[in-house]
Amino acid sequence: MKLSCPDRVGIVAAVSGFLAEHKGWIVESQNHADPESKRFFMRQEILAESLRFDAEELRKRFESIASEFAMDFAVSDTAVLKKVLILVSKQAHCLDDLLYRLRSGEMEFNLQAVVSNHEDSRRFVEWHGVPYHHVPIETGNREGGFREMDKLFERYLPDVVVFARFMQILPAWMCEKYPRQMINIHHSFLPSFVGARPYHQAYERGVKYVGATCHYVTSRLDEGPIIEQDAFRTNHAHTVEELIRIGRDIEKAVLARGLRYHLEDRVLMNGIKTVVFA
Repeated sequence: MKLSCPDRVGIVAAVSGFLAEHKGWIVESQNHADPESKRFFMRQEILAESLRFDAEELRKRFESIASEFAMDFAVSDTAVLKKVLILVSKQAHCLDDLLYRLRSGEMEFNLQAVVSNHEDSRRFVEWHGVPYHHVPIETGNREGGFREMDKLFERYLPDVVVFARFMQILPAWMCEKYPRQMINIHHSFLPSFVGARPYHQAYERGVKYVGATCHYVTSRLDEGPIIEQDAFRTNHAHTVEELIRIGRDIEKAVLARGLRYHLEDRVLMNGIKTVVFA
């Protein structure tokens, strides 16, 4: 269960008291009070076997407390795997990494399909028994391509769409239709070097740190709320090619961590920022 509300005295006592009343065994508890927004954030992980009812009933019984404290809250059952749709273009290192983590059991999610504007990854994806959809995004008919892609979204109804180096800019209507449901990996330490060829931009500027950013997709290019970041130190001897090679390793790790946080309901919104209970 995760929640946020205006900060005030008694929130922790009310939530913990409610769970204790119903014999709920708390196995992980995290909270944060933001002094600027004056909002309180909490995530509680409860042992399902300790409750006499399911997640839906927990949600209903908690509504009275949520109403009293003006809470935004969500309850999820970890036994129900979240549905994931992956988008990819030609560079497949992030896709390959997620497929490995899924295949090895390192991450658990229900991969519905992979969608791409190229055919390059079809054989590898289908080897995993995962449906692969090729949707061309043509220069003269970009809108048509995105409308076809949206039909797949409506068909699979994913809980989250992962941009595993999907190198296309979505139209605003699509971003607004799926708020906080689309996660992107950007090959730069945002907010620096937005858009295309960030490693080249970093090389030209001679920066000493280059990294990757996992963030939610919004209609403002590469400005969505940041979930996770990492960086590596560079110097004058690194070539652009070396920056790209090293950067790919960071991109894979950052996307995997960001997706894990989202799947485990560890991300809460605080305005245009996030609170991540990692």
